[in-house]
Amino acid sequence: MDRSPPSFFNQGPSAHARLAFFALLAIALLVVDARMGTLGALRQGVGTVLYPLQRTLLVPRDLYRLTASYLGEVDHLRAENAELRRLEAANAKALLQAEHLAAENAQLRALLGARERTATPSVMAEVLYDTRDPYTRRLVIDRGLQHGVLAGQPVIDALGVAGQVTRALPLSAEVTLLTDRSAAIPVEIARTGQRSIAFGGAAPGLLELRFLSADSGLVEGDELVTSGLDGIYPPGLPVGKVLRIEPTGSTASLSRVLVKPVSEPERDRAMLVLQVERSALPPPPPELPADTRQRKGS
Repeated sequence: MDRSPPSFFNQGPSAHARLAFFALLAIALLVVDARMGTLGALRQGVGTVLYPLQRTLLVPRDLYRLTASYLGEVDHLRAENAELRRLEAANAKALLQAEHLAAENAQLRALLGARERTATPSVMAEVLYDTRDPYTRRLVIDRGLQHGVLAGQPVIDALGVAGQVTRALPLSAEVTLLTDRSAAIPVEIARTGQRSIAFGGAAPGLLELRFLSADSGLVEGDELVTSGLDGIYPPGLPVGKVLRIEPTGSTASLSRVLVKPVSEPERDRAMLVLQVERSALPPPPPELPADTRQRKGS
């Protein structure tokens, strides 16, 4: 079957002739442009006209790159922020530990200074915990009979007298603080030399001097020290300061003195147990039943 176009469309040169012509024209233009550079201005014009089209076609690519870069920066900033938070927490923990160690070191130095000022031999003990009895003020320390700690021995901290050992076990001991209602200690007014007995349990965290004469000359702020008359507490140890003087009785001839102890057993991590002679120690007081302590506390 003949598929050649009809003679009506066979007009002009043939396809081979047109191919040869344009090939020769292209070669001529290449040679002329290479030799004389006559098509440079044409290329610049075409480039200028097509530049907006090129930029428009490159917009999706630029948006993709910008989005990828933004997301990458966000991830990097999140990771960096998380790392900074971790470092901040670690630094805060290290700072708190350093402050705690510095405070503990300062307390131990002060306690060693108190040991040097006290001529009586002593044993340093760490406070383990407070007793759970709500009607007493007692601590448990990590030194006992095997370390030379006996019932009745006085206990001091870096500031002054804290209490007295009331029960000694082989590896631990129980310390009754001065503010316990069963505690009593002979004291002396450092300014006047007047002697008295300070009792615990007067008010939360305070001592009490009972039945002092109203004209004793005692003033708020006076310092109380141990008198040493009982043979247990060495004389001159700080006990407390007069906080308030209250008149008692109908004639107001007697006064009730409230004393704030200088020791801070709630903050102490370590204490000194003074090893006084065994012959000077009193027998340990008998333990009261729990129901008796409860009735006494109420």
